[in-house]
Order: sequence, then structure tokens, then C-alpha cells
Amino acid sequence: MSRLVLPILFLIVVFEIIYPQPALAGLPVKYLPGFEGSLPFQLETGYIGVGEADEVQLFYYFIKSQSNPKIDPLIYWFTGGPGCSPLSAILYELGPVTLDIRAYNGSLPTLSLNPYAYTKVANMIFVDLPVGTGFSYATTQKANYSDDLQSAHYAYEFLRKWFVEHQEYLKNPFYVAGDSYSGITVPIVTEVISNGIDMGIKPWINLKLVKDIYQYNILEPPCELASYESRRSLIENIQKLKNPATHSGIKCRGQWHDLGLIWANDKNVQDALHVRKTNGAWEECRSNISFGAIIDNTIPYHENLSRKGFRSLIYSGDHDMVVPFISTEAWITSLNYPIVVDWKPWIVDGQVAGYTRSYSNQMTFATVKGGGHTAPESKPVECFSMLKRWLSYEPL
Repeated sequence: MSRLVLPILFLIVVFEIIYPQPALAGLPVKYLPGFEGSLPFQLETGYIGVGEADEVQLFYYFIKSQSNPKIDPLIYWFTGGPGCSPLSAILYELGPVTLDIRAYNGSLPTLSLNPYAYTKVANMIFVDLPVGTGFSYATTQKANYSDDLQSAHYAYEFLRKWFVEHQEYLKNPFYVAGDSYSGITVPIVTEVISNGIDMGIKPWINLKLVKDIYQYNILEPPCELASYESRRSLIENIQKLKNPATHSGIKCRGQWHDLGLIWANDKNVQDALHVRKTNGAWEECRSNISFGAIIDNTIPYHENLSRKGFRSLIYSGDHDMVVPFISTEAWITSLNYPIVVDWKPWIVDGQVAGYTRSYSNQMTFATVKGGGHTAPESKPVECFSMLKRWLSYEPL
């Protein structure tokens, strides 16, 4: 058997906003027949439904790390076959217990601790997949059929549902791994996960779960600007904002933007700016303009500009949930340009300001650590340094 272990980078950030409908929680396993005493590790098992009407019920084993489950990696393990249950991996390969090697005497085989268990350093999920493997089953005859691609999609659906009940592991490093036939399974599952992140984020957002998060910078308190349906309501709101009692202090970014609304609608300001009185009250984001969005893919434009020899700097705040930096990375990767300098930190004032990678098409991609949707707004010092260096043809 050959073993293939593939890391999935940047996956956890996206899972913070990808939630399907809640799944049923698994149940803790308190003891294992054949093992003496209480279990010195935490084991959970259960079923999660996938497919149309949850007609495929996938059985899983989740074993917490015996070291530090809060920070240790989370490994999603697939066993070969296809059709081999991962229980075999648990009992014979890498689980916290192993079947004792002794002559069978007619009694229940016994278990002992595995001193080389992967669970000593990692949290692990094992799933009976494809359907029909182990304890997994289908509720209809048609759903008993499966193939590589369908199983990969089921694996992804399972994982999304599992995270609903185990959100504390969203921040852990995440890996997909397996052995034997999983040399095929693992890369397909990885591809499905990657495509799901790149193409399917918005349809899976559960607004109830993220409604209290400021999506433009997930670590800041939410304080969105109000929407205005008419000029009258906007003007009335501006008058209200001018009342000092409205803002006892700037507690969130939205209140800071309110001050800009007051400022830009002041007559003296508009006079100084030579503003003509034709557009009504000023709004930071006007929703009722007449505009047609007819371009939905700008990647060909990037390709064309690269062929013409233009340099480019693409940057993303890594706390932006509206346009996640992993989506930016995905379309850059799709250009298939060779990497000149792979990921490395860029430093400002002795501190890591983000991470950067450069490509042969004179494109530089940089993340801004702690930056939001408009990164220079939340990280002005870092973005200014980034711009100066890039304009000077210096490495970030």
C-alpha cells in the first residue's frame, strides 16, 4: 500500500463562512469491549446524511488528539479498496487502540493501546465511504450506487455538515490523507473541496450564523451603514447624525463612516469642493444607480495584460469575508504562471505584515495580515510600505 498525505492550505478560513443545514451531533463512546478500563482518549461516532434527501447515511469515527486537540491538526482519513472501512486503519494502522496479536481462544478479542497512534498528535476523522462501506448505508436502491466523483462530493458534503457541530476545529490546520486506493480518492476529494471553496461560497452561507459578524473585517464589531430608500430619509438621517448624542464615541467602523456622511453633505464642504447641486445628498454607496454588470470574468484580462508585460500587485486583507483572499489566490493560480519566489512573510517595523508570492508574469500577490475588505483603511502603515516597495521595484 502506498500512503499519500496532501495538505489543504487556507481551507479553515473559508469553512468559517460555509455552513449547510445543521447535522445531528455524534455521540461519545464511553468504552470499547475488549479494552480494560475507561478509554484514555475521546471517541465520537455517528451518522451524517448526504445526497438528495440525505438518502446516503455515512458512518464516521472522530477521535480527538491525545495531546492538544484545540491546536493540533485535523486529519480527514480515507481507507482504500474502494470499500474498505477505516475501522481497519484504526485497529491495525494508526488508531489509539490495536487488536492484540494472540491466539484466539473463542472469547472476545482484546484491545490494547497503540504507542504509535496518529491520534497522539492529531485529531482524526474516519468515514465509511463510499456508501455501503462499513456501517454506511443508503435508504433507497438507487442511492446504493456510487463512483469516485460522487463519493468525493459526498465526502465534501459530509465535512461541511460535520463542521456545523464541531466549529471549534475550524481554526485547526487541516489535512486530507489516506492509503492504498486513496491515492485516487484523496486528490479527487481535495479537488472537490478546492472547487467548492472557489465556486460555491455564497450559496452555502448560512446568514443566521454570520449575521453578527462584520463581513468586511471579521474581527471588528458589526456596525453597518443604514440603507436609505429616499433622499428624504437620507437627509433626515444626516440631521440625526449631527446630534452629538448620537455618537458618544466611535465604537465601530460604521460610526466612523457616519462622520464622513455628515462631512460630505455639509454646504461649506461642498462649496469648497465646487460641488454642483444636481445629485442630491451624498451617499457613500448608492444602490439605485442605473448600471449593468456584463463582465463576470476578468481573468482573460489579466492574462492579456501579462502577455503585454505589465507588472501587477494583487493584495488582499486576510480578514475580509466578502472577497476572501483564498478566492483571489485561486484565480491567480488558474493562470498557471511559474512561481518565482514562493510564500514568504513580508515585514514592516520588525513584524510580519502578511505573506507574499511572486510569479514569472511579473505578478506579485500579497496578503495583509489583519487587513479587511479595504486593507489600507484597516492597515494603513503596512499598505503604505507595500506600495512604496512595489513602486520602487523592491521585494515586499
